[in-house]
Amino acid sequence: MPRSTLSVAIITLNEEANLARTLASVHFADEVVVVDSGSTDRTSEIAKSFGAKVFTEPWKGFAKQKNSAIEKCVGTWVLSLDADEELTVELQREIGQMLEVDPQALPQIDGYRLRLRHVFLGRWMRHGGYYPDFKLRLFRRMTSSGAVCFTDRPVHESVQIAGGVETMKNDFLHHGYPDLNIYLEHMNRYSSLGGQIVAAKGKVSRSWVAFCWNVALVPILTFVWNFGFRLGFLDGREGLLLHLYHSAYISWKYAKAWQIGSHAGDT
Repeated sequence: MPRSTLSVAIITLNEEANLARTLASVHFADEVVVVDSGSTDRTSEIAKSFGAKVFTEPWKGFAKQKNSAIEKCVGTWVLSLDADEELTVELQREIGQMLEVDPQALPQIDGYRLRLRHVFLGRWMRHGGYYPDFKLRLFRRMTSSGAVCFTDRPVHESVQIAGGVETMKNDFLHHGYPDLNIYLEHMNRYSSLGGQIVAAKGKVSRSWVAFCWNVALVPILTFVWNFGFRLGFLDGREGLLLHLYHSAYISWKYAKAWQIGSHAGDT
């Protein structure tokens, strides 16, 4: 019985602290494609030591960079991972079992959602809406509708698939925020990108009421909902910090959208 092949697509920039863990968790893949955007550390060396195909390209944005990695893959299935993510042993086995099934037996399935487990300051965030966080990351490279790719947007890019999608039972982990400095730097950068998206939609809080609602009240209500009603407090101090700073991210995003709109009005 024929076995489906698996390609893993990863984009990197100075990920020597994370990449070996990620690559070790996909040891069963038929190929690993790494598109690096100019790392100055040992990222490329680590990738090559695991047998990955490494390409160096200028940064084009999250979606375009990931799509470039996907375009270089040749497997029947593509698993798109970030360099700070890791498959659990259980998910490795589950994906391996799927690959052993005759490809003709699953013609209606073009993708799988995976259950993302966020690890914040070393603690698994089990509550507050953070788990399970379903991500469509495993998909056929080619479907009846053509090649699969990420939607082109500044941040929070996602895969769109016209065919059938199912959900796998096991988790993969996100180790993106081992300390607060990294988290706050990321939230500052992502809120700038998110502000651009909001401003492009015309939601720039021109009125005083809209400004207060988006910049102050929405973040407060989000914190109360997730930390209180969705039991985020059960994740301890780490949960408090995560929800508090996530609410700040929302405020920054709308404030930056307002700033973009204000500058546009001056021109």
